[in-house]
Amino acid sequence: MRPDLSARAVDARELMDAPDADERMLGRTYDRFRIVNALVSRPGGVYRRDVRPRARHGRVRILDVGAGGGDLCRDLARRLHRDGLSADITALDADERAIRWASDHDGGAGIRYRCAFSHELVAEGAQFDVVLSNHVLHHLSDAELPRMLRDTRALVGDSGVVVHHDIARAGAAYALYRAGTAPFAGTVLAGTFIREDGLISIRRSYTAQELAAVVPQGWTVRTRMPFRLELRWNPTTP
Repeated sequence: MRPDLSARAVDARELMDAPDADERMLGRTYDRFRIVNALVSRPGGVYRRDVRPRARHGRVRILDVGAGGGDLCRDLARRLHRDGLSADITALDADERAIRWASDHDGGAGIRYRCAFSHELVAEGAQFDVVLSNHVLHHLSDAELPRMLRDTRALVGDSGVVVHHDIARAGAAYALYRAGTAPFAGTVLAGTFIREDGLISIRRSYTAQELAAVVPQGWTVRTRMPFRLELRWNPTTP
């Protein structure tokens, strides 16, 4: 049966977030994220809209908050290299397991992997041109969300851009994800948390209207396909 999706399932917890989550399953999950995110998150869009235009003016500083296994950072690094552009890319995650795995699987991308919270970078006075996150907002509590937005806004000063991408909660999104991942549960997704945690993530996620109602002034919520939300702060595009 389809669960009740009329409100966020804020008490549901993703299995991979558990402190005692199986490390081998975590590793396989991080590895397979590159496939899932390529299909669902479509990093080429954020590259074309927000990264490449800035990189054409010089070396660009990029921060990925809640980077997990670092697949988004490595994808951006490949695209920049292909286009003859340069960047300093930092993958930030508070889970040392994720940072350890990502660092071990950098593959020559040259990413800086750091286990820390965003407020620690703010305290250090760090600055970036582009701050990103993918599938992080739905993990945050009501108190954590405004703190993260405040931190990420501070990290780009007056000239950078912040773009947070996440899932849009919808019955159709849940049904399609459940059906679409079922054929791969015993193959590509076997031994990972991706299928079960993905369904939990959808239940925890916001609708566009819910997110717009809780973010501070100056942030813009946009819907993108398929069943995606974009939360943006930009000094020139309110």
